[in-house]
Amino acid sequence: MDKFVGKRLDGRYEIQEIIGVGGMAVVYKAHDNVENRTVAIKILKEEFVSNDDFIRRFKNESKAIAVLSHPNIVKVYDVSFGDLIQYIVMEYIDGITLKEFIEKQGSLRWQDAIYFTIQILKGLQHAHDKGIVHRDVKPQNIMVLSDGSIKVADFGIARFSRNEQRTITDKAIGSVHYISPEQARGEKTDEKADIYSVGVMLYEMLTGQLPFEAESAVSVAIMQLQRDPKAPTEINPSIPLGLEQITMHAMQKNLERRYQSASELLCDLEQFKKDPESRFDYSYFVDDAPTKFVDSIVSSTPASAVVDETENSDDEVKEKSNMIPILAGIASALVVALIVLAIIFVPRLLKNTGEEIECPKFISMTLDEAKKNEHYSSFDIDFEYVSSDEYESGIICDQSQPQGKMLKRGAKIVLSISTGQTTIKVPNVYGKTESYAVSELKSRGFVTTVKLETHDEVKEGIVIKTEPAYGTVMGGGEEIIVYVSAGKEIKMVDIPHVVGLTKEKAKSLIEKEGLIFAPEERDLTPDEDYPKGYVIAQEPDANSSEQVPEGTTIKVYVSTGITNYTFAPTVAIRGDFTDYDSTGYVSLWSEGVMIKESGKLDFAEISSYTFEKMTGTDKELEYTVKVRFGSDSDEKYYSYATIKVDASKDKTTEINKKNDYKKYVPKDDGSDDKTKKCDVCGAQLIDGKAHTDDDHKTCDICNEVYYKTEEHTCKETE
Repeated sequence: MDKFVGKRLDGRYEIQEIIGVGGMAVVYKAHDNVENRTVAIKILKEEFVSNDDFIRRFKNESKAIAVLSHPNIVKVYDVSFGDLIQYIVMEYIDGITLKEFIEKQGSLRWQDAIYFTIQILKGLQHAHDKGIVHRDVKPQNIMVLSDGSIKVADFGIARFSRNEQRTITDKAIGSVHYISPEQARGEKTDEKADIYSVGVMLYEMLTGQLPFEAESAVSVAIMQLQRDPKAPTEINPSIPLGLEQITMHAMQKNLERRYQSASELLCDLEQFKKDPESRFDYSYFVDDAPTKFVDSIVSSTPASAVVDETENSDDEVKEKSNMIPILAGIASALVVALIVLAIIFVPRLLKNTGEEIECPKFISMTLDEAKKNEHYSSFDIDFEYVSSDEYESGIICDQSQPQGKMLKRGAKIVLSISTGQTTIKVPNVYGKTESYAVSELKSRGFVTTVKLETHDEVKEGIVIKTEPAYGTVMGGGEEIIVYVSAGKEIKMVDIPHVVGLTKEKAKSLIEKEGLIFAPEERDLTPDEDYPKGYVIAQEPDANSSEQVPEGTTIKVYVSTGITNYTFAPTVAIRGDFTDYDSTGYVSLWSEGVMIKESGKLDFAEISSYTFEKMTGTDKELEYTVKVRFGSDSDEKYYSYATIKVDASKDKTTEINKKNDYKKYVPKDDGSDDKTKKCDVCGAQLIDGKAHTDDDHKTCDICNEVYYKTEEHTCKETE
């Protein structure tokens, strides 16, 4: 498992997964716990950590990249340079690379190719205006979002690679297809190198092919220097002629014949969009002299690396065979030159070995003034451009070696030249959320302070304005006050007393105060007496608080006109029940339906039983109480009683409790007949005495004969 996945950087960035691997860095998806957002973090590989010169240049370039702010450029939020790890925190883009898009689509419609190219050029033009050249423009560094918008990524990384070995190897194959001829020769490059790379990408989008392909990076680079690509219309005849002319002009090998800026190329593309019949009469690929090879490709590349790139055509074999004498001549000239240089300079170097010179003070000088110092030429002077609030533009504001330090002749000194105070326009964050606005302003280098203001129209949490206002040009690091809406001004109002009023009147009074009327119907309790439609109670109560904020919800309970009574019937237990069995059950019946039944009771221990509470709308009720004895399987009821309930007072009245309780328990007199049953009705005989006709009853429905004291369940109704 990767050593960074699952870890937290600087206590802030939670590394989640790898999303990309490049030649110099690994890109991770991470969560920024401070800003609560998903970010992409590019961490430099370990082999670059110990290279001081690389790290210095990387730091300097990162500062410049961070000031870029354009919709078509991936934002840089943060950079960190520790002893063991260096990383850049960037905007996370949920999309695919332009390379992946081209591979999926093949050749693109020319309209889509122009749409993408214009966005890329706008981002590059913004960078060029800031003095930053990308130098590694390729579709692998262009992100395509789901809505078709474009983001240019990896600004400035390629320029650091000039500290590496300049031999073009197969490791560079991802970029060598898109590099300009001047990059292939190892020459100094400017924004026109990015224009060439854009031309190659436009060629690839229109044709679905690269202009130059070979088995090795060296061969591709040589083709970039020597050969002309096929005309795009030879591959895809549907490409308009004007667009082909634009593409080929962007890919001119001669710098003077190429587009001189992104704005020039944009201008032609915009004209072509308006009129696809437009023609651009450029002369293409006219070389006044044969291409010269320089050490950046040839001297550092084994001869076999060039000779082995043979192809089947006779012309290419002939061309390569003609190159051998030229290469041999160049190599011989280089050897002679090196010998001459060695004869001249080696004695001088040996003579000066060990000599130390005091480092002059260069700070506060212009570069021209520094060059006039007598010891300037004694050192290896390099310089970089940095923003400075203290020093004016063009003044040396720092030096890598302190004044007065004794240094060996030829020691390296880096002079930092001020570009003046970094000026940045305040972006328009009006109408954005507080978190977005603060994040956006911080990414531009501003310090933010948030202040809340009430506002009747702007939603809570949304930015009302900034101070200074957007569009103001300010120095980096200056403070921006962000005014965020706290919502409408809170107005305190009285709670009207509406209990006892009609629902309509209560609604009118509550809404008049700017409060929310929330009615709910409710039954009355026995101690309440309100007609239907009148307010019984309210929450909050009018007396609970002096005032509440406007917009507070007032809950109002409106009478249904129905009173609900809660009561618990009580049944007295006669002592003579215990003559048969001390345990049994008590149940409550209403109109032949059992309402409640107790659990098993011990009548020797209790004199009454109270049922669980019940609720009803009737004030007076009448129930039948049944008592049975014995085991759970014994279904015979042996005693009955009628009770009345006054629900309004939760009081139970027992009627004829002395007479209605009848005991039907057989006496144990020792007779063998005590277990006999009647042959007619099947009931158990009392004291073994046979039943008479008066002891029986006949059901009018099913004609079944049953004992007069037993409860009969009609079979016809089951």
